[in-house]
Amino acid sequence: MKILIAEDDKVSRRLLEAHLGKWGYQVVAARDGREAWQMLQAADPPRLAILDWMMPGMDGTEICRRVRREGREPYTYIILLTALSGEDNLCAGMDAGADDYLTKPFRVNELRVRLRAGRRIVDLQDELIAARDALSIKAAHDPLTGLWNHEEIICALQRELARARRGGEPVGAIMADIDHFKLVNDGFGHMAGDAVLRAVAGKMTERMRRYDAVGRYGGEEFLIVLPGCGAQDAAALAERLRLSICGAPLETPEGPIPVTISLGVSASCGEEADAGALIRAADQALYRAKEKGRNCVEMGVAQAMC
Repeated sequence: MKILIAEDDKVSRRLLEAHLGKWGYQVVAARDGREAWQMLQAADPPRLAILDWMMPGMDGTEICRRVRREGREPYTYIILLTALSGEDNLCAGMDAGADDYLTKPFRVNELRVRLRAGRRIVDLQDELIAARDALSIKAAHDPLTGLWNHEEIICALQRELARARRGGEPVGAIMADIDHFKLVNDGFGHMAGDAVLRAVAGKMTERMRRYDAVGRYGGEEFLIVLPGCGAQDAAALAERLRLSICGAPLETPEGPIPVTISLGVSASCGEEADAGALIRAADQALYRAKEKGRNCVEMGVAQAMC
């Protein structure tokens, strides 16, 4: 684990470097407070820091205050090292944001134990962040297909429309529905139906640009958000998606199953159109595609079309 030593006294700095290196830490050293602050602002900052209280440029307590004020993640565990003693100084250091406090001359074993406690805190925070991120991903994604869920894909459309209004760019939307999906579930079973949903989602994702968004709108319906795409471009993509899915049977646990989809397209570059209008237009076009016999693409009319 990387650890920062900020100590203006060369002898003390060398002594700390020797001990920490022997204990397996990757040591980076700063000769004053400003240099230490710059290291803590790096893209991959040290997770542990030993800061001398009194340093030129910026003292240890000021660095603590700045680090805590920024509230960056991951957390940096800070130990203040000082010749000052007494409860008032201890309280001042901890109030500034230090996690621990060690007086000079420090005892080597005491430093090692305090660092071990700090490392345990850092490791625990890493576990908590990983768990939080996993929950965040789970909350935003459809568990079966891995696509954005209903709420998130609508939010993605709203964000793109807001951005498009500022820049005068079009936004395309495609509503896609798997044809006769109930017959797949009834005839082949729900495991096969789930496999079809995953396969269709995969084919859609493969053909998207990195800034497009695909979500499971509900059941066997999908919503695709296409920033910068007018109606004709969105319709062309919808047709490519249709052909990729109906071109060959999809593999499932029950064997290959032929699948087709119907798609409704809308697009807007006007300030008046909102997410609801764009979705309604695409949904109405989708219903027309169903009425025309399915396995086709139909255009919708939003409040403003490009």
